[in-house]
Amino acid sequence: MTHSVDVDDIRTAREIVASVIKHTPIITSVTLSEDIGGSVVIKAENLQRTGSFKIRGAMNKLATLGDAARTGVTTGSAGNHAQALAFAADHFGVPCEIFVPVGAPVTKIEASRRYGATVLEFGADLREAVAAARARATEASMTFCAPFDDPAVVAGQGTLGLELLDEVDDLATVIVPLGGGGLISGTAIAVKSERPDVRIVGVQAAVCAPYAGGSVADGPVFTLADGIAVKYPGEVTAPLVERWVDEIVTVDEDSIADAMVLLMDRAKLYSEGAGAVGVAALLSAAAVPNPIGTTCVVVSGGNVDLGVVPSLIRRNENQAGRRLSIVARIDDRPGGLAKLLTVFADGGANLIEVEHIREGLDLHVRETGIHATFEIRGSDQAQRVMESARAAGYDVIESGI
Repeated sequence: MTHSVDVDDIRTAREIVASVIKHTPIITSVTLSEDIGGSVVIKAENLQRTGSFKIRGAMNKLATLGDAARTGVTTGSAGNHAQALAFAADHFGVPCEIFVPVGAPVTKIEASRRYGATVLEFGADLREAVAAARARATEASMTFCAPFDDPAVVAGQGTLGLELLDEVDDLATVIVPLGGGGLISGTAIAVKSERPDVRIVGVQAAVCAPYAGGSVADGPVFTLADGIAVKYPGEVTAPLVERWVDEIVTVDEDSIADAMVLLMDRAKLYSEGAGAVGVAALLSAAAVPNPIGTTCVVVSGGNVDLGVVPSLIRRNENQAGRRLSIVARIDDRPGGLAKLLTVFADGGANLIEVEHIREGLDLHVRETGIHATFEIRGSDQAQRVMESARAAGYDVIESGI
């Protein structure tokens, strides 16, 4: 069956969702423009209501259902569609049940519950969660609302593309995260129906890239970009992606982590991994900005699991040479640790954490080992404080722990 979505459907969707969604800003990125070349702007959809673009499709879907939604709606989602559907259901006053894969980010689960939805964890991946939601819809005479594989959802997501046309006069390339394909196909239809010369580039996480021809393993997919870890192209979206999208690229986990930190550090934007893959593609040169005109990268969501952020910061600090981890032997007597730490403090190193190590080292009976991590300003300072410690008689080495 052919499922048609055209620019008129998207224009109609814009009228439907206009009173609810935010017209998210286009932000000029000096960092990306200077480091990568070309004129680069960011469509900050992480600032959208519910924290992602998904509210566009969910609102349009429920509006088109009308009275058919009164018995309730259900869906399977990795998180962002769940929040969006819960919000939309609350807006229209209908019951909502959400099935998420086991281990979905806690922030997204709790947000859906705050909007009044019943959230159930089921299955190892999105496909199993969707199957459970479909079964529940049949059992309870509810309406199943697909996360992406639905013409009304695609049309709703496409309203983002109309905003790009309104705001970026010299738009040349749009780089869009690609999971199930609803956002990129809707955006591509909206943009290329008016400006067929504009390039549309989709970005997938390398560990789960079916649109890019990558293999997909059985079981859970472990990636920072969990929101686009969709293993199977949709029946609705796959033909649309094939027709309207010019190029599909992939990015690895390190690139995604780098992009998330850059957005926090330089653009002051809080993006989840799935939302940051477009920036990751530019940083890794998987996607190249147009030399003429403006390249717009869509940051599609900001619902980050807070537990991930400290690890991202530690990784970035280590890569930048702003952390020093050491292992040392010290006298196992009162004041022994304080004396060593004083040497590092005198050298300007700020202690972050320290722990004793009594196993796995060849220690004298009156010795103990310690592992300590310090905040420093760079490799030169690291070298100076290590030399000072050795000059003070300590057996100390840098550690990768």
